[in-house]
Amino acid sequence: MTNLLEMYKCDICGNMVEVIEAGEGELVCCGQPMRKLKELTKDHEMYTEKHVPVITKTETGYNIKIGTQPHPMENEHYIVFIEANSPDKKYIKRKYLHPGEKPELDLKCDCNEIIVRAYCNIHGLWTSD
Repeated sequence: MTNLLEMYKCDICGNMVEVIEAGEGELVCCGQPMRKLKELTKDHEMYTEKHVPVITKTETGYNIKIGTQPHPMENEHYIVFIEANSPDKKYIKRKYLHPGEKPELDLKCDCNEIIVRAYCNIHGLWTSD
């Protein structure tokens, strides 16, 4: 069974999918089940200072930076996307990034709260707590 907004990755070819409607079936790629990505947080011992989203409220919404120390944005190691969700999952904004760009998102919204995820091409999926 899958749930809304879960992310899965194929360990053979690297395909990634995000669930847009929950279902009972199993996600399969290259003939094997896809691996559900675990959302890592500041409680994870690995590289938290460069991966956990830092959220700051602004007059018009939120400023989101990835890491308390800037995350590398090199060809070999970078943040692929930043995604902000309302807690009810009705509001979703995703920004795709490329090497050389700042791992940052200015989000204009009137949400009282947001949940942020970021995906590092090497260290996986990270979320705000």
